[in-house]
Amino acid sequence: MTPMTKILRSALFAAATAFAGLNAAQAALPIEHWTLASGAKIYLVSTQALPIVDVQIDFDAGSRRDPAGQAGTASATATMVEKGVRAGKNGEPALDENALGEAWADLGAEFGTSAGTDRASYSLRTLSDPALRAKVVALASREIGEPAFPDDIWQRERERINASLKEANTKPATIAGRAFAKAVYGGHPYGQEVTEATLARIDTAAMRQRYQELIVPCRAKLSIVGAVTRAEAEAMATALLSRLPGPEACTPLPAIAPVAALTAPKDERIPFASAQAHVLIGQPGYPRKDPDHFALTLGNYVLGGGGFVSRLTNEVREKRGLAYSVYSGFAPGLDAGAFRVGFQTRPDQAEEAVKVSRDVLARFVAEGPTAAELKAAKDNLIGGFPLLLDSNRKLIGNVANIAWHDLPLDYLDTWTARMDAVTAAEVRAAFARKLQPERMVTVVVGGK
Repeated sequence: MTPMTKILRSALFAAATAFAGLNAAQAALPIEHWTLASGAKIYLVSTQALPIVDVQIDFDAGSRRDPAGQAGTASATATMVEKGVRAGKNGEPALDENALGEAWADLGAEFGTSAGTDRASYSLRTLSDPALRAKVVALASREIGEPAFPDDIWQRERERINASLKEANTKPATIAGRAFAKAVYGGHPYGQEVTEATLARIDTAAMRQRYQELIVPCRAKLSIVGAVTRAEAEAMATALLSRLPGPEACTPLPAIAPVAALTAPKDERIPFASAQAHVLIGQPGYPRKDPDHFALTLGNYVLGGGGFVSRLTNEVREKRGLAYSVYSGFAPGLDAGAFRVGFQTRPDQAEEAVKVSRDVLARFVAEGPTAAELKAAKDNLIGGFPLLLDSNRKLIGNVANIAWHDLPLDYLDTWTARMDAVTAAEVRAAFARKLQPERMVTVVVGGK
């Protein structure tokens, strides 16, 4: 372990201790926001409480932007960014994946890439010492702007992913999730399936082209939390994006058609020799920007998001013993991510469990929560709000969420009041607008 790594670990331990003592008012620090000349948008929470800095950079380059027939391009590209950098424009030598790993270990910093449905993300964590920070930012800028995309490494990674797909295809949960996504999303990119065939169509040339089109400074959203001033944050952001090619004009990306509403119920039963049947019930939900978000969050806690105190758990598990656990949840994104009810049950009980779950759901949509249920949900969610902000890592996630979805800068400050103001009538109306139990998808994998 290098001395710098020891320092970083000590700082992270201090971070956990310090943030544990923060209350909601202290944690909801003000967010500064401005736009660089390149068009990149910066969101900064400056706090000198700890000598660390977290950065998250997001681009509209998630799997919904994967080319037709090449599902998996976003995640493959994110994986390959960490497999080496080419020779730098400033004369730096190329680094393969091993040399890159050693360089990060020597700095005692953390860098990672990922791709979800909507966005591709880069994360960075470092101590705030100016000399160290400059070295960390310089290395991160190379990974962001000068990835090598080595062909031989991609051949290896593709084989690894194919092996993972083959293993996943033997599991009923994978089969259920795939069938559910296809039925809920239809031809929308949210429902694309990564297969051996789609991976075979992806090569490093496609990754480079995708990178050139989507990973450009004018489309970046940078969230920064930690011990830096606004001037230091701007210098960091500028340096991190400095090796990306900047287009002369940042033209809007092609629009993606919204997820289509279901017009009729869909029921799919897939035989599978397993001890438990896997069940998913649901439909398209809502985009994160929807003003019903607070009402739907509260209502879902009552319906099936509150664990042992939810209606679904009470009816399906406690009263009838049909499942060990059952849940419901929304997954809002830039588009209408799915609402789902999920559980596992014995194959011979699957039909009864589906009926009970559907009845509970339909009754909740029609009637909404009781006053007592709504109060209990508010007490739990509002009481747990400080735990969403009790570390640098959680805070950067919340700031990035605000940046990505263009939420108000005072979102964290007003969260408690807005949640507390929701009425039972508003919950009922929101669920009636968003959910149509009579037109939902039902997928059961298991049994004959």
